[in-house]
Amino acid sequence: MSTIKNDLALFNELVEVLIKEEKINPVAERIDSSELYETIDLSLNDGAMIDDDFKTLLSDVLIATPKTATNLFFNQLFGGRQSKAILGDLLAVMLNNSMYTYKVAGPQVGIEQEIIRQSCDLIGYGKNSNGTFPTGGSMSNYMGLIMGRDAKDPSCRLNGMTKPLIIYTSKECHYSNSKNASFAGIGRNNIRYIKADSKGRMIPELLEAQILEDIENGGVPTYVNATAGTTVLGAFDPIDKIADITEKYKIWLHVDGAYCGSVIFSEKYKHLVKGVERSNSFSYNAHKMLGTPLTCSIILVNDKKHLHASFSNDASYLYQTDGDDFNLGKTSFQCGRRNDALKFWTLWKSIGTNGLKQIVEQQFKLADVALAYIRKNPDYTLYSFDDSISICFNYKNIDPMALCTALYEHQETVVGFGSFEEDTFVRLVTINANNGKEDILNFFKVLEAFVEKNPNLEKVAAFTV
Repeated sequence: MSTIKNDLALFNELVEVLIKEEKINPVAERIDSSELYETIDLSLNDGAMIDDDFKTLLSDVLIATPKTATNLFFNQLFGGRQSKAILGDLLAVMLNNSMYTYKVAGPQVGIEQEIIRQSCDLIGYGKNSNGTFPTGGSMSNYMGLIMGRDAKDPSCRLNGMTKPLIIYTSKECHYSNSKNASFAGIGRNNIRYIKADSKGRMIPELLEAQILEDIENGGVPTYVNATAGTTVLGAFDPIDKIADITEKYKIWLHVDGAYCGSVIFSEKYKHLVKGVERSNSFSYNAHKMLGTPLTCSIILVNDKKHLHASFSNDASYLYQTDGDDFNLGKTSFQCGRRNDALKFWTLWKSIGTNGLKQIVEQQFKLADVALAYIRKNPDYTLYSFDDSISICFNYKNIDPMALCTALYEHQETVVGFGSFEEDTFVRLVTINANNGKEDILNFFKVLEAFVEKNPNLEKVAAFTV
């Protein structure tokens, strides 16, 4: 019979396989989705699998899985690997606590609350602030919307909505805002998408004009979502100017910092979220800029009463000891909830706030390397700007969708494409702080060599959407 010690030994063997494979083949060999089940035996059977066969199969699965920690992965808004955070995540798995009560989580509750307290201090929230760890950035945005809805229409919690609530966000916002409007009962047609400027930032004057129009038409402006790091350009909405408007019209202001909200750890880049202390809620993902394993999302609330008002529910079978401050299930969306705080705490504790600052600032340094390379090379067209870790460009006017797909299918590098206004382009994300200048320059070397070997790509012209 298998024991935990045997399985941990197997785990260590498999990790060695993965690390070796990452060095040899930093991009996994792609298996076409139509051939997946014929290529790897993923079937579930009645009988047990022999240990050696099981080990071989797991090794095959690891090798075939896209590798997100290597120096050629630039596709997503996460990447790389922080070892101290992995240590915390493995310990959390072994402990297997649920984070709803102090009775079952003990010191882990204190760990989560310490992260929240320190985060609130960093953004300038006061003594009444608090927060929780949702399942991801989309859920953080949803919780912010629910609190904004309930603050504007408190009877909604019992009777359903009785007012024509309107919410506002930039055209460049995360797609979760549309889903969340539907989930919250507000309705997708009651979202107002505010135009962004040429750098992808919400235009405050247009926001106020839309609010006034909705008031005149009998609508109830309820919630504004500002973005700290838009998905494509990595742009930062002008929070201070937006807060002037939300305070004037008594509207809930949520700042979605899932992508780049971690700039709060850097004095050099914290100006990008100037005014965040005036928001009602703020979220950031430590699994993005800070490199913890997925998922590690935090939502902070300027006044914790809103967490209780929107999410607290009595359950005598669950909350049997200790006070509300230690029973975290009363301020979270979920009941059973995995421990996502420990991995962030082990990272933060081991390298300090200064270490987190260095992780964040390294990503901007890498972005500057990419920008400098593109700007001095006439074969490139640049679409992005300073103070962003999303580097958007086209090479030799090649269709970026075709180029990114070909690079992926030939296992050269993994990078995505995006669109802003009329342009479509390659989007290089420098979020892996383990990378160095040489890794960024190597990306361009790989891309250029690939195009040279595949001259037909140059005949596929870039297009607009």
